[in-house]
Amino acid sequence: MWSCRQEERVQSDEAAPARTTITALIWAPDWPEEMLRIAAGFSELNPDVHVNVQFMIGNSVEENIKPRIASGNLPDIVSVNPNAYSAELADQGVLADVRDTAAWRNMLGPLKNDWTSRQGRAFGISGGVATTLVYYNETMFAKAGIHSPPTNFREFLAVCEQLKRAGFTPIMWNGGFPNMLGNGPFGSGFADNVVAREPDWKRKMADGTLDLNTPEVADIFAKIALVAQRGYVQDAYMATGYDDGIRLFKEGKVAMAFHGSWAAGLLLHGNGFETGVMIPPWNAPGERPVPIIGSETGFAVCETANRAASLRFLDYIAGGGFAVLQQKRQNIAPFVQTPTTMASDPKIVGYMKMVNSYPVTSSPYYSVLPSNSIERLHRLMQDVLLKKTTPKQAAKLLDESVKNEAKMHYK
Repeated sequence: MWSCRQEERVQSDEAAPARTTITALIWAPDWPEEMLRIAAGFSELNPDVHVNVQFMIGNSVEENIKPRIASGNLPDIVSVNPNAYSAELADQGVLADVRDTAAWRNMLGPLKNDWTSRQGRAFGISGGVATTLVYYNETMFAKAGIHSPPTNFREFLAVCEQLKRAGFTPIMWNGGFPNMLGNGPFGSGFADNVVAREPDWKRKMADGTLDLNTPEVADIFAKIALVAQRGYVQDAYMATGYDDGIRLFKEGKVAMAFHGSWAAGLLLHGNGFETGVMIPPWNAPGERPVPIIGSETGFAVCETANRAASLRFLDYIAGGGFAVLQQKRQNIAPFVQTPTTMASDPKIVGYMKMVNSYPVTSSPYYSVLPSNSIERLHRLMQDVLLKKTTPKQAAKLLDESVKNEAKMHYK
């Protein structure tokens, strides 16, 4: 009897299909539950593949990827930014070419250049069409006697003062999560102070000829510090993390939040007040602002033994899985619109249409700076806020970092 049961068990094991486990290392600071649902949905439709989801921590995608590459412990699918670092990984054979996937074919044409390496490899897909903007509490503005949003930095400071006098905290600063300082005030400062003045800034940054040791770049850091020095930010702002900042705005404890379109679902809905959106007023009076438009952090497939299964998962993320993200995030879909990707908030849709008409736009900071310079920038912004470094010193150190990266990698 024992031997018969043993034989039956062996036959049953042999009949069971082999199951592949793929590891997904994902940047999802505000949508971890959705990512788990996407993985579960994929495995339900593809029972031969199990997705082991691991979440990135810290302040940037790159600081999570670099140790894995150094140790040879590659995930099968990974969140990446559309920048020179990711493109170089593709040209080195670390990231797979995804050009033959449905996800790549369905991505909006203008975004594909962001995700193409120097050697012409399609190294990933976008997680959304990204823009950074200022969300504001219309009720607080009205109570403070503010009838229209500011259109330049001088007006912004005046609005902050008016809000402060009315008993409100004007704006939220993510001092404990410098990624958002980079996406917010640094990114807009770079757009208005550098991009507006130098049309060839991308090439010059890549080859090390863009001068960032300037009064204009020092001014970017000075504005970040000035807003805090005047008491326009929340208490304990240097300890405010990503979720904390969103909660402060939603609970009506701050009047404005500098954030991305990816957080539209959280920042525009479920509040006890109407929320408006505005182009960040970081420009000087009389000058037109330079909005930020580009690709959001997206997804790539690594060249591992599980490449085929990972490419299938990538297509699912961009297909049925993307609807799960849209339900919460309501950002702008990076793919050809279908009924399942039409959940974008109308305010964000209108905002994007408006800024797309601007003659000059900039890219998100994570696709502007070299990866090591991103990490350097995070520390510099925090040090400026803590008065350990002056804005002028910060500009000089950032310039040195960017030029050093160009010297090491530009060919």
